[in-house]
Amino acid sequence: MKKRHQVLLVLAILSVITFLDRIAFSTAGERITKELGLTAVQWGWILGSFTLAYALFEVPTGLLGDKIGAKSVLIRVVLWWSFFTILTGFSTGFAMLLVVRFLFGIGEAGAYPNIAIALAKWFPANERGQAQAIIWGASRLGAGLTPLVVIPIQQRYGWEASFYVLGFVGVIWVIFWQFWHKEEPTDAKDISADELKEILAKRQLDNHGAKTSIFKLLQNNNLGYLMAMYACYATGVYFFQTWLPKYLQQGRGVSENELKLIGSAPFLLAALGCFLGGFLSDIAVKKYGKKWGRRIVPIVGLGISGVCLIVSALTINNTVAIILLSLGMAFMDVTAPVAWAVSMDIGGTRIGTISGVMDAAGLLAAYFSTVSFGYLGTNFGYNFPVLLLGIIVMIGAFLWLKINAEETI
Repeated sequence: MKKRHQVLLVLAILSVITFLDRIAFSTAGERITKELGLTAVQWGWILGSFTLAYALFEVPTGLLGDKIGAKSVLIRVVLWWSFFTILTGFSTGFAMLLVVRFLFGIGEAGAYPNIAIALAKWFPANERGQAQAIIWGASRLGAGLTPLVVIPIQQRYGWEASFYVLGFVGVIWVIFWQFWHKEEPTDAKDISADELKEILAKRQLDNHGAKTSIFKLLQNNNLGYLMAMYACYATGVYFFQTWLPKYLQQGRGVSENELKLIGSAPFLLAALGCFLGGFLSDIAVKKYGKKWGRRIVPIVGLGISGVCLIVSALTINNTVAIILLSLGMAFMDVTAPVAWAVSMDIGGTRIGTISGVMDAAGLLAAYFSTVSFGYLGTNFGYNFPVLLLGIIVMIGAFLWLKINAEETI
């Protein structure tokens, strides 16, 4: 296996761990809310606290990675979130959970921008979509495995135990990363001369000019459209990461044992969507160029996803709804690797900053939608917010027509 593919494998494992930690909390939602006496509105605020903290610290942590490198930042990120994953298991009420999940979000912020920095240094530019496909596909595999891994632990030992186990796993990853990874391919002793030459010649880490402030970057129209599109995408995808278990149990009467099986379906199909999205995008770039090559796949994916979500909200048949939700997430997630590849395409030496800005926009939108879901579900029924999400996702498809991967910042 080539050295860069080894790096990708280790980062993909991190991506799996990241989503195991995230989805474990929402999977335990029914148990936590019953045991601690939380309302749906309070649960929405707790879920949103993570997303808000993640959004606020995404850009600073991405900027830090641009300055000092991805290796050391990822060590800090994973140690921090592992500590607060463990502390989640010690939480005793609404206030403590709100604070712990906010601090957890601070810790996890910057994980994917710094993964993007590492990939940009270790991969040729023409393999960016494929590399991001593996990373985001791995994240969905982690999410898909969560009900299968976490629910049995929670059923036997209590919901708290699952967070102790997952926090320990993160610490193990940090120890390996510290002693194994090198920031630059040139520092690795076990890379072949041919692979090193290929990476350095094709990775396209050009400096696009003098350093500019975040506020100046935000005036760039291309970045603005990328942020708006990602906000639409994240609004949809965070429903699956936060509210899906609660929606299926409260809104559609699915039992916990049934959730253990069907709760994995959307994420496993989403993993396939991520894999296909990144690889198909790189193929399209070779055939049509970056501008349209990066657009085609997510335009189709988000368009179909929006339709699936809307129809799922309108049907009363649970089986049909779950199938449509699963397909909706699969088509939605072809966007993830493409969006992150575009942030690498236009970012130059500021990939951490650009990808952080894009993700922060998505996270802020996801924060408002996550908190709003509790209010909307309580007052209008759980299907109504899902209908709105489908419309928002379709808007994201049209925004891709304004994004140009050839226009560097």
